[in-house]
Amino acid sequence: MHTDAPKEGLEKANKYVISRKLDQIFIDLAEIYRFVVRFFQEVFLPPYEWQEVINQCFQVGVRSLPLISLTGFIIGIVFTNQSRPSLADLGATALLPALIAVAIVRALAPLVTALIAAGRVGSNIGAELGSMKVTEQIDAMEVSAVNPFKFLVVSRVLATTFMIPTLTMYTMLVALMGGYLNIHANELTSFKSYINQVFEAITFLDIFSSVIKAFVFGFTIGIVGCYKGYNSSKGTEGVGKAANSSVVTSMFLVFIEELLILQIVNALRG
Repeated sequence: MHTDAPKEGLEKANKYVISRKLDQIFIDLAEIYRFVVRFFQEVFLPPYEWQEVINQCFQVGVRSLPLISLTGFIIGIVFTNQSRPSLADLGATALLPALIAVAIVRALAPLVTALIAAGRVGSNIGAELGSMKVTEQIDAMEVSAVNPFKFLVVSRVLATTFMIPTLTMYTMLVALMGGYLNIHANELTSFKSYINQVFEAITFLDIFSSVIKAFVFGFTIGIVGCYKGYNSSKGTEGVGKAANSSVVTSMFLVFIEELLILQIVNALRG
């Protein structure tokens, strides 16, 4: 009897902990749902913070160009170098431009752009809104009859939603140019021949699906960063957690969305 009592107490404690964790998960899901629904309600209601949206577009898009340019250019060169030996073994190096075009347009450009944006933009949004939450600036905006959700959240989510596709198209261009320089240096392929092979390999569905993925990735990065920062716990530690969880959660969701959208696109293509 005495030996069974501690076991029963431990089992009850474990069940209680599991129950609390499950309750917290459902509470978090409900709060995320309410946050997303509120965004779609606020985005269509005046007043519209166009100046802040343009400012955030500049922060997300223009300030990301140097890192995107360097990364996209390196991706084009590295992927070309890695693919050449395999195609050379098959005597099919002439297919290198087509392979690069398909890989970059279908997968690499939107995915790499989203991951870079999650690391740079997502963490910045989470930390910025988290610090505003900690210093009670958001509460001060509410007292001043300013809608902080529309000014802070809606503007940033709109900026990421529209700028990530733009950056994705730019990444495609830069990566293809990097691939061309590498191919031209090794195979002496002309620019006209390279461009012809690139556009013969890709279809409208490839470009359209990549743009749609970029829209979804951009919305995810913006909404996750804003949610984590807007609902961060008070204290300086909460700011760090908001920034870190924004990046980790955004990257995880981007990979999940990539998998789901890929299945849909393959079904349409097949």
